[in-house]
Amino acid sequence: MPLSKAPSVSHIRIDDAHHGQRIDNFLVRSCKGVPKSHIYRVLRSGEVRVNSRRVDQTYRLQEGDEVRIPPIRVAERPAEALVPMGKPFEIVYEDEALLVLDKPAGLAVHGGSGVSFGVIEQLRRQRPEAKFLELVHRLDRETSGLLIVAKKRSALTVLHDMMREGKVRKRYLTLVAGRWMNPLQHIKQPLYKFLTEGGERRVCVSPEGKPAHSIVRLQQRWKECSLVEVELKTGRTHQIRVHLSHAGFPLYGDDKYGDFALNKQLEKAGLKRMFLHAARLGFQHPLTDRLIELEAPLPPELQAFVGVVDQHQEREHG
Repeated sequence: MPLSKAPSVSHIRIDDAHHGQRIDNFLVRSCKGVPKSHIYRVLRSGEVRVNSRRVDQTYRLQEGDEVRIPPIRVAERPAEALVPMGKPFEIVYEDEALLVLDKPAGLAVHGGSGVSFGVIEQLRRQRPEAKFLELVHRLDRETSGLLIVAKKRSALTVLHDMMREGKVRKRYLTLVAGRWMNPLQHIKQPLYKFLTEGGERRVCVSPEGKPAHSIVRLQQRWKECSLVEVELKTGRTHQIRVHLSHAGFPLYGDDKYGDFALNKQLEKAGLKRMFLHAARLGFQHPLTDRLIELEAPLPPELQAFVGVVDQHQEREHG
């Protein structure tokens, strides 16, 4: 990878997009390709100045600050060219502070772990004029549905706090194997993250895990499967998939925690993906406090599969 030939001192005026950001995180983003160890070294040496003064790595930038960045040899990355433009995302809600899109299944929310790009990289490519676009939360690659992206750092900070405090109401629709009987059921079981021998991330119910709380509401039941809505009170990795699988109701099409033999039959019947969709969101706007409630209908392929189930299985009531 080539290096830029003549690094020089740069001066950057901080705007609203970076107000409140720590100087070390700002430099990591601004000096892409430079090892973090080198960035912390120049911070400690005092070569980075804010308004002509030395600052430590915890300093939070203020709008109007002038940051002096010393000459740093940065690896040139043709990264933007590697991220395809892709189809425009379906935007469910947007204002000056945030947007909510309906993520398609099969697309990661961000690059990493063997994935070169995701939703956020494509969104930045599609909107080169946007000064700030950051994920507020995540969805699994195979999960479709509502995903919040902040357009201002001030909105991101508040939304992250709201997520931690359980003030963002998230509801998912999923089709599970088995006859779910209870109209409403709370599942409170701790979830523990671990790596398999092959290095894959997995989650299991374990007393050593972190507290996790899901609320399951029955929507429709057939002879062999059930459509349920799951409200997340906590946001643990793979929470819905592990809670329901552990209860004996694996998600249709789940390739990690599901019924693998059943999944093969389902694929032949037309289900080519995991049946999990982030269908509803509710939260107070991070800057105006206005209530926002959003809904994304089941994608056509999942709606079509419900039709297949209806044709081949008798619906149950109660």
